[in-house]
Amino acid sequence: MVLLDKQIAQILQEVKELINTEVEVKEIVLLICTIPGIGLLTAAIILGETNGFELIRNKSQLTSYAGLDVKEKQSGTSVKGKPRISKKGNRHLRKAMHLPALAAIRHNERYKAIFVRLVSKHGIKLKAVVAVQRKLLEMTFTIFKTKTKFDKEFFKEKVESEELAELAEQ
Repeated sequence: MVLLDKQIAQILQEVKELINTEVEVKEIVLLICTIPGIGLLTAAIILGETNGFELIRNKSQLTSYAGLDVKEKQSGTSVKGKPRISKKGNRHLRKAMHLPALAAIRHNERYKAIFVRLVSKHGIKLKAVVAVQRKLLEMTFTIFKTKTKFDKEFFKEKVESEELAELAEQ
């Protein structure tokens, strides 16, 4: 077990050194790491597996690439299966998003609310975790494109400003 710990520490150190060699990559990784649950290693995996979002134009294309898109099995009117994720995409990306999703559910109110809402609706916890994985992956793409930090108060401010606008209209 000690050997594995040493190897993990060595790999993490090498990843840090590779990220620190280029200033632009370092800035992007630091921005992505502002998302709750996503750390240095996950950010490096996301950027590595998507090639820095080079061929990805929108969020739906990214979720499809990762295999987190929903597909329905249907054949006419007689056969109708349950909606599932396709799993036809990059399994390494899906695997890298699992533990960050669990951490985000535990430490961020927004993702916790999404999780609770979906579990109360369906009763299936893993289904809710997959939904949070998808949200986190979409958030990394948004932060990459906009080059802004994650703001956990963003939606509260947006809702409050919409409420004030409605009151002003009345």
